[in-house]
Amino acid sequence: MFIYGILSTLLFSILLPVYYIVRVFNGKFLYGWREKLGFFRHPHLGKKVIMYHGVSVGEIIALENLIKKTKETFPDYKIVVTTGTKTGQETAKKKFSDIADYITYFPFDIPSCVYRFLRKINPNVVLIAETEIWPIFADYCKKRNIPLFTINGRMSDSTYKLYRLFKRFFKHVLANYTEILTQSNEDREKLISIGAPEECTHVMKNLKFDVKKSDEIVPIDKNGKRIIIAGSTHKGEDKIITDIFLKLKKEFPDIKLLIAPRHIQRVPQIKELLKKTGLPFGTRSNNDKFKEKDILILDTIGELSKMYSICDFAFIGGSFNKTGGHNPLEAIVYSKPAISGPSIHNFRDIYCILGKTNAGKVVKTPHELEDYMRLLLSDNKFYNQACQDCETVFRDQQGALNVVIERLKQIL
Repeated sequence: MFIYGILSTLLFSILLPVYYIVRVFNGKFLYGWREKLGFFRHPHLGKKVIMYHGVSVGEIIALENLIKKTKETFPDYKIVVTTGTKTGQETAKKKFSDIADYITYFPFDIPSCVYRFLRKINPNVVLIAETEIWPIFADYCKKRNIPLFTINGRMSDSTYKLYRLFKRFFKHVLANYTEILTQSNEDREKLISIGAPEECTHVMKNLKFDVKKSDEIVPIDKNGKRIIIAGSTHKGEDKIITDIFLKLKKEFPDIKLLIAPRHIQRVPQIKELLKKTGLPFGTRSNNDKFKEKDILILDTIGELSKMYSICDFAFIGGSFNKTGGHNPLEAIVYSKPAISGPSIHNFRDIYCILGKTNAGKVVKTPHELEDYMRLLLSDNKFYNQACQDCETVFRDQQGALNVVIERLKQIL
């Protein structure tokens, strides 16, 4: 590891200036580079610190409920959250500004950077979401007697093939971990095969499935109608879903549509779009009901998750552009099938699980979306099985959050 530290430092010293210059000329600046170098103000967190790391948006979203539960369970401990990307940092600050005591970037895996970082943060335990393996960081945690965990661990086939080439090296690195907790037995076997100690590599299932239903009753008066929700839609997706709804409405007169834009400032644009349809529409803020309207716009904040309880199935927005999708589990927790477009990189691991059933479907084009929605509306047997699959998936995957909390209780 000493030789690796020297080589990584030399390579880093050569490449960083070149990378910085390229980024500046491309108009893309290095965000958080000072923090990643370990040059940030000393946060003076005290002697009780729990650190969570999620590299980007998907990992931060996965950690949300766990971090909240950690704060409730260990109120005397300070919570530090780190990320590796700008978007991850923005998401962390949005979700944890009132929970975390300090939010910053994870250090570059260089001895000097890791040393400065750990000296200032001085965590009692470090939990890294999914499978980011940083050799120097792991080595320094071991030397400082800091318990280090991988949680919600997973490994794609491509990453696995690469890591297997360096199995001897990773065997030494993974020996520095206190425990490695994976999403599935398949992920566990992959990690063991590249050197993870079998006795401390266990399955915890998937954190993202620890989603709770809302008990709040939604007074929208279904009146025996079937409701489709288009949740967290972005620009362009409202037209896609509206065009499809107009076609399906001719075949299935009993269907209704609830459009919930991701950004509420787009409501006027959606109203203009709906005026052209000729169908009666209303808004949630005006207390309109489906009894009088065919389409409702959810123009209030913080109500979408409970609205999924009244739908028959949902289209999850942010998936027909480069956003990366939004959380399909908000619908599936109510046993309502979810459909997304092709852009799902923020929830790829979720869809890998859902794709083995009919609980969640990823379509490539608006035409495929229309066909799949028609299938759910026309084939009762298929639809009922999809709803049952939602329940089965949750039953099989829940419980990961409590596994991590129990480990923390043992450590702290």
